[in-house]
Amino acid sequence: MVTNSYSKWGVRLGTLALWAVAGASVVFWGLRLSAPSASGVGPAVAPAPVVPDAQALARLLGAQPSVAGAAPAAPVASPASRFTLVGVLSGRSSGGGAALIAVDGKPAKPFRVGAAVDEGLVVQALGPRQAQLGGQVGGPATLTLDMPLKN
Repeated sequence: MVTNSYSKWGVRLGTLALWAVAGASVVFWGLRLSAPSASGVGPAVAPAPVVPDAQALARLLGAQPSVAGAAPAAPVASPASRFTLVGVLSGRSSGGGAALIAVDGKPAKPFRVGAAVDEGLVVQALGPRQAQLGGQVGGPATLTLDMPLKN
């Protein structure tokens, strides 16, 4: 006599158990996520900002007391600090090329040899890592910009 050890009821009960666990999991997480939070803590209130005394802080940091009525002198920026050389494209045999120069912290723009960078300053000559600026192309260089070194 041959016995059939494969029973359809075992597979059916196993499938029913898996679906029951999946359904219970969906119900559990659905109720958990849709329930309001049970914490009784209210919203946090930010404390009032503290305004420091500017004069006391300046004295603490070593500032000299100013004379009443005397206007503070405006700092004058040197011409070299206004310009930053970002890149150079110099022609070896032609003597031409272009320099990428940032003026007053603005994005860098390309300037060809002979182009005006600012009032009274034109690009006179370009080197491998420098640009010379002056009043006119043939005149003496009043400012030499060097590219920053790579770290």
